[in-house]
Amino acid sequence: MTAVSLTTDDRLAEATQLQLTWWRFRRHRLAVISLLIVGLFYLGAIFADFLAVSDPHATDARRSFIPPQGIALFDNGAFRPHVSGLKGVRDPKTFKLVYTPDPARKVPVALFVHGYPYQLFGLIPTDRHLLGIEGGQGVEGIFLLGTDQLGRDLWSRLVVATRISLSIGLAGVTLSLMLGILLGGISGLYGGAVDTLIQRLIEVVRSIPTIPLWMGLAAALPNTWSVTQVYFAITLIISLVSWTELARVTRGRFLALREEDFVIAAELAGAGQMRIILRHMLPSFASHIIAATSLALPVMIVSETSLSFLGLGLRPPAISWGILLQDAQNVQVLAGAPWLLSAAVPVILVILAFNFLGDGVRDAADPYG
Repeated sequence: MTAVSLTTDDRLAEATQLQLTWWRFRRHRLAVISLLIVGLFYLGAIFADFLAVSDPHATDARRSFIPPQGIALFDNGAFRPHVSGLKGVRDPKTFKLVYTPDPARKVPVALFVHGYPYQLFGLIPTDRHLLGIEGGQGVEGIFLLGTDQLGRDLWSRLVVATRISLSIGLAGVTLSLMLGILLGGISGLYGGAVDTLIQRLIEVVRSIPTIPLWMGLAAALPNTWSVTQVYFAITLIISLVSWTELARVTRGRFLALREEDFVIAAELAGAGQMRIILRHMLPSFASHIIAATSLALPVMIVSETSLSFLGLGLRPPAISWGILLQDAQNVQVLAGAPWLLSAAVPVILVILAFNFLGDGVRDAADPYG
């Protein structure tokens, strides 16, 4: 027992800060599971086009509101993945042509099939996709989550929307984190007129009403802008109004730390202001920065989703979670096609995963606590 205890104590004494953080994080099972979920979502975002089964922008009125299909793995005891074919039936009330599964027709499902062309990682042109069908005719295809009113495959649109929504959150948090730490650090370190100016700027930004601000910004964005331009504009705008809370937290910490002995010693040793901030002051409250970042990421994602849902953010033909949820606004449409709400599932999962992950990382960032 003593030997084991000594060995454990030696490991703790010789471990680096990163090792101590990782060992404690692994004990937080919910945070580890959340990390895996977040990692899977970002991995899916990277390979979104590869995971899509059809062109997310392709419309076909004949495929309107096709319900979700399941993939059957076996056929007469043999492993033959397939989906049921579709047959059109005229609705006696609405006189619309409704497609229903036809068990008599089985369409084989294959892996790594050719489909619509895209660029992997934005660099490598290819047309390979994870799933596809062999011998499909007419409206037949793989509709894992069904189709929308325009006949677009909801699964393909959802995986592509994941890439856009998650990347906006990541880019927005990175920019707001840099602004918050930089301006908050300068405000707390220098004080005086600089501190007063930055704090008045923060108060002005925080006093602007959110909804009128977004409505004005949405009206200011030119309709002639491309999807890429609107994407970067929305990311920049969300970042510029989200940095204030972190800046105030950073300012308060810097005010408390600038009189500490290790900061004064670094100044007397000739260290520059940026080195003091980055190497001495920021690491001392890294857990607070991690907590703020973990909370800011889901807020960014929800902000983009909400704005796009209200028509104030990204606009079609861009695809994001908020744009997909716009189709679920109509109660009558939703009553006949409830699968349109499936776009809300990844939003809920990601928000919960980020919050649990943030709790685990925040606790692990202080291994001696």
